[in-house]
Amino acid sequence: MQTPSDRHDYPAHWEADVVLRDGGTARIRPITVDDAERLVHFYEQVSDESKYYRFFAPYPRLSAKDVHRFTHHDFVDRVGLAATVGGEFIATVRYDRTGPEGLPAAAPSDEAEVAFLVQDAHQGRGVASALLEHIAAVARERGIRRFAAEVLPANTKMIKVFTDAGYQQKRHFEDGVVRLELDLEPTDRSLAVQRAREQRAEARSVQRLLAPGSVAVIGTGRAPGGVGRSILDNLRDGGYPGRLYAVNKAFPEEQRELDGVPARRSVRDIAEPVDLAVVAVPAERVPEVVAECGEHGVQGLVVISSGYAESGPEGRERQRELVRQARSYGMRIIGPNTFGIVNTSPEVRLNASLAPEMPRPGRIGLFAQSGAIGIALLSRLDRRGGGVTGVTGVSTFVSSGNRADVSGNDVLQYWYDDPDTDVALMYLETIRNPRKFNRLARRTAAVKPLVVVQGARYGGAPQGHTGRATRLPHATVSALLRQAGVIRVDTITELVDAGLLLARQPLPPGPRVAILGNSESLGLLTYDACLAEGLHPLPPLDLTTAASPEDFHRALTTALADDACDAVVVTVIPAVGESPAGDAALAEALRSAAATAPAKPVLVVHVEMGGIATALSAAAGTSPGMPRSELPTAVQAPPAPAVQAPEDARLIPAYPAAERAVRVLAEAVRYAQWRRDAAEPGRVPEYDDIDEKDAAGLIRGLLERNQGLTLGAEETCGLLARYGIQVHRALPAPAPEAAVAAARTLGYPVALKATAPHLRHRADLGGVRLDLADEEQLRRAYTELTELFGPPEALLPVVQGMAPRGVDTVVRTVIDPAAGAVLSFGLAGAASQLLDDTAHRLIPVTDRDAASLVRSIRTAPLLFGWRGSDPVDTPALEELLLRVSRLVDDHPEVVAVTLEPVVVAPHGLSVLGATVRLAPPPARDDLGPRTLPVY
Repeated sequence: MQTPSDRHDYPAHWEADVVLRDGGTARIRPITVDDAERLVHFYEQVSDESKYYRFFAPYPRLSAKDVHRFTHHDFVDRVGLAATVGGEFIATVRYDRTGPEGLPAAAPSDEAEVAFLVQDAHQGRGVASALLEHIAAVARERGIRRFAAEVLPANTKMIKVFTDAGYQQKRHFEDGVVRLELDLEPTDRSLAVQRAREQRAEARSVQRLLAPGSVAVIGTGRAPGGVGRSILDNLRDGGYPGRLYAVNKAFPEEQRELDGVPARRSVRDIAEPVDLAVVAVPAERVPEVVAECGEHGVQGLVVISSGYAESGPEGRERQRELVRQARSYGMRIIGPNTFGIVNTSPEVRLNASLAPEMPRPGRIGLFAQSGAIGIALLSRLDRRGGGVTGVTGVSTFVSSGNRADVSGNDVLQYWYDDPDTDVALMYLETIRNPRKFNRLARRTAAVKPLVVVQGARYGGAPQGHTGRATRLPHATVSALLRQAGVIRVDTITELVDAGLLLARQPLPPGPRVAILGNSESLGLLTYDACLAEGLHPLPPLDLTTAASPEDFHRALTTALADDACDAVVVTVIPAVGESPAGDAALAEALRSAAATAPAKPVLVVHVEMGGIATALSAAAGTSPGMPRSELPTAVQAPPAPAVQAPEDARLIPAYPAAERAVRVLAEAVRYAQWRRDAAEPGRVPEYDDIDEKDAAGLIRGLLERNQGLTLGAEETCGLLARYGIQVHRALPAPAPEAAVAAARTLGYPVALKATAPHLRHRADLGGVRLDLADEEQLRRAYTELTELFGPPEALLPVVQGMAPRGVDTVVRTVIDPAAGAVLSFGLAGAASQLLDDTAHRLIPVTDRDAASLVRSIRTAPLLFGWRGSDPVDTPALEELLLRVSRLVDDHPEVVAVTLEPVVVAPHGLSVLGATVRLAPPPARDDLGPRTLPVY
């Protein structure tokens, strides 16, 4: 507890868990007076050299005065933070606010001296870099804008901490000391450095879980069966090459082995280090196990045990305590209530899961929040016949269970530069940190395909799988994921379909598709499916049912050589009396033809022809060895002779329906186009007429009067004008005479509109009268509206000058607490609302984003001269979108903007209605220092 003399209460919001460079975790928190003994103990563990670097002189021990100084802080001008593991300090940092002469000072002085001390055993783990991020954020919160640090020239590690941070800095040498001055305002470089460190640390933390050198299964039963014993058997039978231990406190004292595996009563009894513990004990025993693992130095936990958040409020609290306890020892957790993890790398062969057989090695990474869905995904990838050909296998598999700690974001960090993973497949029910997921997904998708299916889209996720709620509709979330390059599919069947194509086939260079096969009807079905998916199919080539493997080879080679073709779909039906040998010959003919054009993908559609599906895979030696009794009866056939293909051979995926093959091909085409566009991501333009500073002053003044308000018409127009957005003037008309006076001011012709909430923007209800050329027409229209809808006070009529004719559109922004600021665009009117024909992009929007936003709605042809109409001024519309994006991005207090209608004419546009809402901005969790989520 802080003493009464301290000026501020303990800042609990400065506490954070962080992942360090080596993948372990540490807790960062403020130092208090209760930490005196911890500080002394910590200092005793520091080498004399490190003490010398910190104090510039021999300093063997801390005096009572030092201890008092380093533990008593006011949390404003004097702040100390500690990094802890297991409750003990491993590093400290403090700042002291200083004045111009370098003496202690108070606000408004905005400079402070900063100093670090890291225990020697923990140097090189990135502790100081993490502490610098957090102490800098604290300093900015307290009004400090610059740090100064004096470092001995020989202390190169600490100099590197400062120089590598990415902040603007000055450096000079005087009196034998290097003096560094850092501007604490975040820069693009400092943010890039922070995110690169985050990626390396989080990827390493997952890598430690997926590639451990030793594994202990805690809760291994003495008799066969049971969860713990099954996982032990799966690890052993899968060929895990590392040290393996069976742990159960019920083992007799004299038992030292279980089925050839070393057996121990506790992790403490294991003499060697343990990297990973798989926990399969009742939930009430887990805290004891976690403590034993933490004290033994275990690096990570896979908690199979159930009885946590999925069981209700009591279990949720138990889960929170599990995370807090594990992190206090520097351990990360997969689970609880997880199905387990798999790594098929030949050097690892880790099957720490409930899957009885090790999946076939391959290039696909799998992540599933649901154990049941994880089982289904593994099964479908491994299955042969009766569906998609299993032409590749799994690199890694993670079932996150309740996702208390390690999440899909962490696994994405790992897959990003994992050389064994070419395609990432994810089944998600909730996204805990949508902003971060979107950022990581965009970066991952730029180098390898990321395919996502979302469960619980229209209903609540299962207990234990819930995450941070978003108010955005599912369609909006899907659009934002697609903006980030994610391939969004609707079912796990489509998820597997996409993975099989993307894992071993090249991305199509365009949408032109050649179709060839031995069935004219199947070719036509494929042709129609291509048109429905927006592809450009060439006329199908019918080889007739008498086609031989040589005919297929010749036709496919010719199609692939055609510059007008970007991909080929081969359709196959079985010939009467076709033998397995014939299937193998056809598969080899297709494969050898495909090898002539390595830059173009080839897909096969087969109907009731399990042999060709099996042969396409067997020819490359990738059959998972599924027992024949498990194949669907309709496709059982004698085994096809395997023809061993080179290790890097192209594996051709086969699909049992044309629609499935074409759908996944269309997704690949769109993703390939996104990759090409992402190579030139666009820019956020600068506009000379934007007055950001004046707008900020206006917003600040308005919020001082009210913490949340919808601006009036004059204030709305004033704020938008500061961003170059002019709103067509509208004057209130509470009586006929006022309407006539307004029309004289604006000039005829005018429009008369009802603006009451139930009539606003509802031209279909008849609340608008246009092209009123004189006073007589205006009075007549006024009378009609009041007779139809009620007195003026119920209508809230306004008079507005007529704008040039064009297409009515709507521009909106909202700030979602989870996803961030979103810009939306669509055409005005009931039809667009009914069909949900609205496009969305995350703010800030680039010029490329604005152009694609305008073109991505289904009704976009109306903007480009549909059926002989004049094309409208889309460049002006794109500029408006960019200006609105800049307004919201510059001023997060602008929590909602609606421009409706925006009439886009052949030349220019007119904003006829606008509303703006201000409020204190929601907290951002993606701009501060690196932290693990608070569960």
